[in-house]
Amino acid sequence: MAEKIGFVGLGIMGRPMARNLMEDGYELVLYNRTEEKAEELAQEGTAEVAGSPREVAENSDIIITMLPDSPQVEEVLAGEGGVLEGLGEGSLIVDMSTISPVVTKELAAKAGERGASMLDAPVSGGDVGAINGELSIMVGGSEEDFERAKPLFDVMGKVATLVGPVGSGQVVKACNQIVVALNIEAVSEALVLGSKAGVAPEKVVEALSGGLAGSAVMEAKKEKFFGHDFEPGFKIELHHKDLGIALAAGREYGVTLPVTAIVDQMLEASKARGRGDRDHSALLTLLEEAAQHEIG
Repeated sequence: MAEKIGFVGLGIMGRPMARNLMEDGYELVLYNRTEEKAEELAQEGTAEVAGSPREVAENSDIIITMLPDSPQVEEVLAGEGGVLEGLGEGSLIVDMSTISPVVTKELAAKAGERGASMLDAPVSGGDVGAINGELSIMVGGSEEDFERAKPLFDVMGKVATLVGPVGSGQVVKACNQIVVALNIEAVSEALVLGSKAGVAPEKVVEALSGGLAGSAVMEAKKEKFFGHDFEPGFKIELHHKDLGIALAAGREYGVTLPVTAIVDQMLEASKARGRGDRDHSALLTLLEEAAQHEIG
């Protein structure tokens, strides 16, 4: 018999991920802090709405969480009325949020005390990847738990990689967020320089895409750059949070991350200008202001 899936967190990413599971035939138990979002999604397919994370766990075999940051994951899992209170023997938690690897390990240990297990499985691909079921999923945990969750990963993503023990998924996600942030910043510099020197941004991207400078980030974000359409696929404030995790990991392991620190401060400056809720490609506007030139 197919396992019943709990899903907690139906935001920009979680909602389409849960929908893809429903469309693939999985029976879901949904919970969201704003209950209306869960009720709306439940009406689209085979799903029921729970009144608490504990109720999700009591009625599910595998519980997926997709939440903004460590405090929210801790509250949903270990808080009053949380998932841990409703876990059964053999239950599996799959946290697909991007949080601290330290917090991940602590929560996994608490799940283990209740006879359950946990995978950390943060994702890359943004809202478009979530909608299309084309996320890249970086997984930390045991081989057995990974294989159990793999059919779900195959629905939500195009590639899922077991990278090591619990906590490793979050470490690799931090690495991912470094590369994405620095890439966005580099493309933004190139576009502002090229545009102010008289070259159309579209031509800059076309030329760069054909060589070593081409990247998935540039391809995915080029229309947002060109049109200054910064409706969020992934918010500046969340990417800033993620770089904070990366910098903390760097301190823990004795790794210098100098350029990451610079881009982290640029994201902080963008937040201070009221753009924290904009797409992370809006980092472009900070460089435009510095150059007193808007690309176009």
